[in-house]
Amino acid sequence: MQTFLFRCMASRSKKSPPPVSDEALALIASWFRTLSEPSRLKILRALEEGEKNITELVTATGLTQANVSRHVQSLVDAGMVGRRREGLTAICFIADPAINELCDSVCSNLQKRLAQQVKKLGGA
Repeated sequence: MQTFLFRCMASRSKKSPPPVSDEALALIASWFRTLSEPSRLKILRALEEGEKNITELVTATGLTQANVSRHVQSLVDAGMVGRRREGLTAICFIADPAINELCDSVCSNLQKRLAQQVKKLGGA
């Protein structure tokens, strides 16, 4: 799914995008909905530094254990985060490295847009 999504996004520079079925568009929308929750973005950001268990994610994000567990499950279901057991501990990691590229691209784009807005408003 993610590979298909990024192929679709990469093809934007061409004249016409490839045809995408309604079912595929629904899957893509669902994937982006997963990213629309700020708590999930906090978790992904924390995992960019490396694998973490749930307790470490609680500390890194400031979320409750219940919220971290719930959001990690959503990210696992979407294939963005992986989870493995080490004894009684769940270790979480970024399962799809493309998610880092997407987040970096979005952040870079937002920084450019904000800088342009500041410039328009007469800022530094």
